[in-house]
Amino acid sequence: MLNLSIILQAANTAVGIMGAGIGAGLAVIGAGIGIGQIGSSAMEAIARQPEAVGDIRSNMIVVAALVEGAAFFAIVVCFLITIFLKPA
Repeated sequence: MLNLSIILQAANTAVGIMGAGIGAGLAVIGAGIGIGQIGSSAMEAIARQPEAVGDIRSNMIVVAALVEGAAFFAIVVCFLITIFLKPA
């Protein structure tokens, strides 16, 4: 007969792995939406002030890199969770 603690431990591991996968997906979706908004706002700003193209573009690239870095960090953390939560 199976012990209840073994069943709960397996369920916690499965839920943890599933949560890590969902977290990685949400990080990618959020980064995609954020970078899209950055690009959209930059294009609107360039349309309003064409003489500030260089400043707007450089700021857009820096902010997009920061958003992508945060998303990459979240994906790595989720990947590490799936590696270290091995079923018992």
